Amino acid sequence: MDTPLEDFLTRHRIHEIECVIPDMTGIARGKILPRDLFLASGEMRIPKSVLLNTVNGHQPDNGPFVGDTDPDMVCRPDGATVRMVPWAAEPVAVVIHDCEEWDGRPVGLSPRAVLRRVLALYERQGWKPIVAPEMEFYLVARQQNPHEPLQPPLGRTGKPEVGRQSYSIDAVNDFDPFFMELSTFCAQHRLGVETLIHEAGPGQMEINFTHGEPLELADRVFLFKRAVRETALRHGVFATFMAKPMEGEPGSAMHIHQSVLGPDGQNLFSRPDGSASEHFHHFIGGLQAYIPQVMPMFAPYVNSYRRLAPYMSAPINVRWGHDNRTCGIRVPKSGPANRRVENRVPGVDANPYLAMAATLACGWLGLQGGLQPSEPTVDSAWNVNHELPRHLEDAIEAMRACAPMREVLGESFVDAFCAVKELEYATYNRVISSWEREHLLLLV
Repeated sequence: MDTPLEDFLTRHRIHEIECVIPDMTGIARGKILPRDLFLASGEMRIPKSVLLNTVNGHQPDNGPFVGDTDPDMVCRPDGATVRMVPWAAEPVAVVIHDCEEWDGRPVGLSPRAVLRRVLALYERQGWKPIVAPEMEFYLVARQQNPHEPLQPPLGRTGKPEVGRQSYSIDAVNDFDPFFMELSTFCAQHRLGVETLIHEAGPGQMEINFTHGEPLELADRVFLFKRAVRETALRHGVFATFMAKPMEGEPGSAMHIHQSVLGPDGQNLFSRPDGSASEHFHHFIGGLQAYIPQVMPMFAPYVNSYRRLAPYMSAPINVRWGHDNRTCGIRVPKSGPANRRVENRVPGVDANPYLAMAATLACGWLGLQGGLQPSEPTVDSAWNVNHELPRHLEDAIEAMRACAPMREVLGESFVDAFCAVKELEYATYNRVISSWEREHLLLLV
């Protein structure tokens, strides 16, 4: 057992440990163990097929991906991820685990392993990717009927929000008790959040993270989502990370800012004279070429594609531009040391490990292939035709057929992930919607 990890448990008088792994949907799976058993075992064993759960708890035929006997995998704690669970009634810790085969190899279906696989490509070149995610989410009133539209919550004024409240300080202050406790939890949880913004939708917020190493940021986003949901429940509301929770309102994104440091620690995207480097342009070229091929990792559900609509503050293109928010790929204004690329395509419903793996894989393929980007877009790209898949079914087909991405992410992962998404789509497709009943019941 990792000595610093044991010291942490002793210092904080931990009674129980939440041993968790992220599955393909980004849901935390695992076990809760008493401290003594956790220290004595040093590992957790759970079926490998747990990684293949759909968001509604089903599994595709998992034989081709894990074997016909549904074997266990070994999950080992990553001591660097241990944190207190701040909302627990007694001292409880959470530790994220890595999934391994019995011979010690990473389980290729594990989202953490997929991200590590992509990062290893950069490491072999002496490069170090840096990312900074921006997380949008909605606070909504509690409701128990999934057939009813979501409603904004009541703030301290006793009235729901109406209209657009972008960057409104008063609108944020309307939920001060929630955000004060969330801020405390995030500090105790060591999540490194830094900026709070009210976004355009009613009850829609955005929280930005400090930049850092991708695996560590994915861990923080994974834990952050749960912290937000737990805090919201304590304040009598729901927090949702659906990409498009409300009809007629903007969707919620997880914009990912990214750059790459070279062996000398300098930004690979800038030349010594401060101008943009060839690496910078090749990285953008890779994003433009391959974002449409990995859309299930950026937009994993049917609902995700409702967000990607014209004139709704979400991109439908892979154009790029300087400080141009109508483009799917934006280059914020910055000095040479901070030159970075913002991928605005991912929805906040994406698994953070897979979204970061996908965007860095796109950039990697651009760097290795010397791909050249288009000319930057200097005016509005809202009128550009769709350059992304319109539906989840088309996105799955494109991802499965992309040979370069299969090589980067792993053949078994791509096939298994697409099988999970296909099952989710088939389950959704059996549902008869309220639109169908309203417009087809008596009129056709």
